[in-house]
Amino acid sequence: MASGPEAFVPHPRYPEEFAKARGLVLGHPRRWRIVYHYDGDGIAAASALLRAFARLGYPAQATPLFGVERERFAALSRATPGPILVTDTGASWLDLFPEHPHPIVVLDHHRYPGVPEPPKLPPHVAFVNPLDWGVDGMDEMCAATLSWLFTVFLDPANWDNAVWGLSGAIHDRQHVGGFRGLNATLVDEARRQGLLERRRGLGLFGRSVGEALSGSIDPFLRGISDRPAEAERFARTLGLDPSRPPGELTAEEAQRLAAAVRARLEADHVLPELAGLIDGERWFVPSLGLDAEEVSNLQAATGRMGVPGVGVAYGLGDHGAAERARATEGDWRRGVMRGLRRIEEQGVRAMPSLFWFESPEMPLAGTQAGLAMNYLLPADRPVFVFSEMGEAPTKVSARGLRPQVDRGMDLATVCRTAASAVGGEGGGHRIASGATIPPGARDRFLAVADQELGRQLARPEATA
Repeated sequence: MASGPEAFVPHPRYPEEFAKARGLVLGHPRRWRIVYHYDGDGIAAASALLRAFARLGYPAQATPLFGVERERFAALSRATPGPILVTDTGASWLDLFPEHPHPIVVLDHHRYPGVPEPPKLPPHVAFVNPLDWGVDGMDEMCAATLSWLFTVFLDPANWDNAVWGLSGAIHDRQHVGGFRGLNATLVDEARRQGLLERRRGLGLFGRSVGEALSGSIDPFLRGISDRPAEAERFARTLGLDPSRPPGELTAEEAQRLAAAVRARLEADHVLPELAGLIDGERWFVPSLGLDAEEVSNLQAATGRMGVPGVGVAYGLGDHGAAERARATEGDWRRGVMRGLRRIEEQGVRAMPSLFWFESPEMPLAGTQAGLAMNYLLPADRPVFVFSEMGEAPTKVSARGLRPQVDRGMDLATVCRTAASAVGGEGGGHRIASGATIPPGARDRFLAVADQELGRQLARPEATA
């Protein structure tokens, strides 16, 4: 018997918010529009929700948003003659939802103005956010695990959405150091039901050891990633045949390889919790025969390569979509690798409290920034990446590290403040955030962001 989710969090808002959202969905058995963010977390969340709606017999249309797109959502709302469910976005637009004449359910883990006190909303709008019940949306619950949990509230049969919850959580890096809080509760229950298996294994994927090393972007290995000859040489120095599949290594050989990779990362001053991912706790999905990180990469790749619907279709069991997702993942990996090689060889620009660079690969820029922060840049300040597209708005992504958050950094506030100063909008998490700003506003945005970060990180010259 599956355990009931009502008792997972001892906060009165927790069951209240889910009950209101469930009531709106079950009370309106008609066509719904599901609006989701196009990244790996949003795609995984949409996958879980669409599977649950299909179980209910509800038709549903899934529509992605490609950034902080308040105006686009407003237009979608006006064009939708029925109920809407929004996942992995929307926390900054709570003022928009009451205008829609039909039910709206919002499942978001991002910070919103006034957290943890959401504004009073009319009966036809339900806002479910873990920050309201003391659960950290940066560490303990992503949009996919939130959506997975909501589908369990709809029907306990939806525990089998575990793989999509895990896919989104891994995309949002909530597995680093082990799952915590409500995520851990959900994963433990899924494991108890046989939906997931916990294993220790090597975090390198490819047809051969050499290919796995040279194609690795997470971790990115200086001097080895994107360099097949160096990858093969590295394997041979360890007494390993670079042509062997990683899955055929003995336990001792896999341990030897992992130890060498970890030592190389630590020599490059990569944080221990990130270096430890190479042979840490891993999750296997029996129903798919894949490591959950592989599933996460497939879904993330489709979003970043501009075909998030393929990732959602993969989540719904479409075999053709699975093949297309695998091909797309290769293109995504090569595009991310180009950006990381550029940063490795050319560096980034520095200001007193931040790093920044430009990326012509707009959909991949956030991934490039996050991996560069993890594996290539000094850990004393966050990094911002800008993708300028002529007269179109400029997309901004910001990524940091946990020690920076521990020092007081809040990138959601930084992006919101700097974007507002130039007539744009921003938001997200303390450790990862983004913004959309007018063309030509980059320098002013950077000046405000650097000043705000200086205050947060107690840089003396910023507070003088």
